[in-house]
Amino acid sequence: MSDFFQIAVLFIAILLFSILAFKRISAVILGPLLAIFIILSTRMPIFQTMLENYMKTAADYVQKYFLIFFLGALFGVIYQHTHAAEAIANKLIKITKGKYTASLIMFITGILTFGGISGFVVFFAIYPIAVQLFRESKLTRRLMPAAISAGTWTWSMNAPASPSIQNVIPMRSLGTTALASTVPGFAAMIAQIVLIVIWLEYRSKSMTSRGLLFDDPSLKPLEEAGKVYEDSELPSAGLAIIPPIVILILFNVVKLPLEAAVLGGCILAILFFYKRISNGVDGWIDVLNKGAQNSVTAILNTALVVGFAGVASKTTGFGLLIDKLKRIKMSPAWFVAITVAISAGAAGSASGGLGVAFAALGDVYKTLNISPESIHRIAAIAAGTLDSLPHQGAQITLLGICSLTHKEGYLDIGVTQILIPAIALICVCIPLIQLGL
Repeated sequence: MSDFFQIAVLFIAILLFSILAFKRISAVILGPLLAIFIILSTRMPIFQTMLENYMKTAADYVQKYFLIFFLGALFGVIYQHTHAAEAIANKLIKITKGKYTASLIMFITGILTFGGISGFVVFFAIYPIAVQLFRESKLTRRLMPAAISAGTWTWSMNAPASPSIQNVIPMRSLGTTALASTVPGFAAMIAQIVLIVIWLEYRSKSMTSRGLLFDDPSLKPLEEAGKVYEDSELPSAGLAIIPPIVILILFNVVKLPLEAAVLGGCILAILFFYKRISNGVDGWIDVLNKGAQNSVTAILNTALVVGFAGVASKTTGFGLLIDKLKRIKMSPAWFVAITVAISAGAAGSASGGLGVAFAALGDVYKTLNISPESIHRIAAIAAGTLDSLPHQGAQITLLGICSLTHKEGYLDIGVTQILIPAIALICVCIPLIQLGL
């Protein structure tokens, strides 16, 4: 087989992933199915590769990160079912007095996820609030998925100090801290926030001026968004913000492992909001059971796609692609950025892409003439670029929640979660790192 064909198979597989994901085929099916496609196309031994490469890669990911998914999901459902997340959101809403709706939703989701709440939980917790605000502002629903997910999957997951798994994977692979490359990291964070706000406000005004409003007969009717609670029915926002702050302090100041920090936040949240769940212990068991189930679904969806990327990383084509990248005269920073972004695109997941990249190229990264802290921050931001291609499971889920198609809602997702993080990486983070900051 020619070198071109070996490399082309990988991109064909990713394209098929996107197309089939559009058709709402589960990642649980697509992961192994497309791994088999690669195996057959490249004439690798099918059973040996599936058992030794696919399953090993998927199992390694679960072994390393299940507790993070598990505890994060528990913390998320506690905040969802006690309405503590809504209490924080409602407090922030009052600041803008009905203005800058899309940007406000982005800030709310970013603050919640930076505080340790699972992105998937934030989707469901904030959706009813987003519907209410968009309706009151007469703002088109087409912007809703981008507004909700822009805060969840950009600056809040790749910034220094973030308790996200995207910040933890480089830490454990390189021996760095959550604050690695603090100045370039926070500069990139600010750049992402500013550019996202500019884009969302530009699109809000542009679409409104074109007559695209909330009540749009060309869009699928909304399903019931769920009850929006009054302030008197919610817990204190001041109390609700304490557990996320405690998580950040335990993780960044006390230097506890993320699992221990989030566990501390869960215990504190249960103590604060115990009476907000009816039926006492039985009610809390139901809530925590939902969180446990959510964690299993989330990590399996990711791990089974990581297994696909693990098979791809063992092909001759992947080796040829990496070899060609090495031969191009580029700085170590660019090599890390490109290889991590490609891995994230293949996995359809930032955390999955980081897992694959460090498993396949971790030893190579350590030989580069660049500090581990710089590799950490570049990788964390790069993973949040091509991970948001149309086949990403999180985007498919969110579009479904918002009753929109990719045609109706994906453009703004692509700009805010692929283009803008890439600009922040290329124009802010890497230049500052190369200046020695």
